[in-house]
Amino acid sequence: MRLRTVKALHAALRDDIGDLVTRRPLPGPGVEQVDPFLFLNHHGPQTYPPGSSGLPFGPHPHRGFETVTFILEGSLAHYDSGGHESVIEAGGVQWMTAGSGLVHAEVSPEAFKRAGGPMEILQLWVNLPARLKMTAPAYTGLQRADIPTLSRDDGRVTVNLIAGELEGEAGAMRSLTGVFMSTVELQAGGRIAMPAPARRSVFLYVVRGELRVGGTAVEGFRLVELNDDGDAVGIEATSDAVVLFGHADPIGEPVVAHGPFVMTTREEIVQAIRDYQAGKFG
Repeated sequence: MRLRTVKALHAALRDDIGDLVTRRPLPGPGVEQVDPFLFLNHHGPQTYPPGSSGLPFGPHPHRGFETVTFILEGSLAHYDSGGHESVIEAGGVQWMTAGSGLVHAEVSPEAFKRAGGPMEILQLWVNLPARLKMTAPAYTGLQRADIPTLSRDDGRVTVNLIAGELEGEAGAMRSLTGVFMSTVELQAGGRIAMPAPARRSVFLYVVRGELRVGGTAVEGFRLVELNDDGDAVGIEATSDAVVLFGHADPIGEPVVAHGPFVMTTREEIVQAIRDYQAGKFG
């Protein structure tokens, strides 16, 4: 096993949406994408008061990629034009394949708006190759209990296995493109070497805490860009920490994005807008 080295650290930029605390590490000034990972919003952590309006993400369209939403604290209600509905609680994950087109809403449930409480959510956009951009839309909502967990380093590290395989264990989701996705919870002093096969793009974001990655000190709210010079990533927590960790084969195709649509040509973007306006997203 050879550990990858750190190429660069990218701080998440603050970009609040109304009263919603938001940080965005990707895209940023130093990194446009980590192909096929396109975009990450980190909402919170914050506490909503009782009687708030909650999250502001009412109905909006997507085409050409997937969204993976991690509910770290609070709860999230999902509705979409494919007829999918769910309320996912803290520790759960939503995986939505927009594919040929969906309209969805991600809002706070009525009970949360009435009572208020802590809220922290990550949303990651994962690109689809041209051959899958018009695939049928799909949605899966997983509660925390649905996600396999692996305990390592005498219980000081917990890997929540969302998609892919790790040491013979299968994740809760099967990705269309072979994406490995997990969250890793570490107690101070905990350490783990996460497999990261050569030529795969590694996505590593420090949600909270402080740690060392490949020997490099990293604070919270940082995206870690890694060199392709090893087959594993060494993570050691210097305080209690939470990490979003994934890897995938790069797609290597043009990315043409316009708001909620991600395609490979400008013409496909124009067609997506026309199709949405014509009501073809359901």
